[in-house]
Amino acid sequence: MKVVDVMMGTPYHCRPETNLGAATELMWTGNCGFLPVVGNDGNVIGIVTDRDICVALGTRGQPSGEVKVAEVMSSKVYSCKPEDDIHVALRAMRDGHVRRLPVITREGALVGVISMDDVLLRAEAPGPGGKPELSSEEIVKTFRSINVRQLPQAVATKRAVA
Repeated sequence: MKVVDVMMGTPYHCRPETNLGAATELMWTGNCGFLPVVGNDGNVIGIVTDRDICVALGTRGQPSGEVKVAEVMSSKVYSCKPEDDIHVALRAMRDGHVRRLPVITREGALVGVISMDDVLLRAEAPGPGGKPELSSEEIVKTFRSINVRQLPQAVATKRAVA
C-alpha cells in the first residue's frame, strides 16, 4: 500500500505570515489539528499544530491576530512522499513522535497529508493464514511509540559551596 492510497489530497495549509487567528480558523474549517506551513516557493518549511497555537496564546498575552505562525511553528518537518510505502510513513511518525505528516514531492511541494486516523481506517485484522498489508498490530505499535510521554528534562545546576 502506498501513501497516495491513504493520504488526503488538497490539504489545508498556511504561510509563515498567517496570524494565529486565521490559522485557527483554517483548522476549524478543515477539521484538522495541524497545518503545513508553505513558503514563497511552495515548499513545506514548517508545521503548526493546535497545541502550538494554544500554548502560544496562553503564554504570550497577545491577541491571536498579533502573533504570526512563523513565531510558533516547528521548522523540523517529518514527512513522506506519495509514492512511499505506507510503512515508510509509519516509521516517520514513530521517529518524529507525530500523528500527522505532510506528503510532499521530491522537490518539497505539498500534495497531501496523512494522519494516524487515515491509516487506522485502512488497517486490516489478520485473517486466517494470511498477513495483511497493513496490520492493526503495526498501527498499535506506531501509536504507542508516538504517545510515549516526552517529559521535560530537568537541568542539573551546581550549587556553590560556601
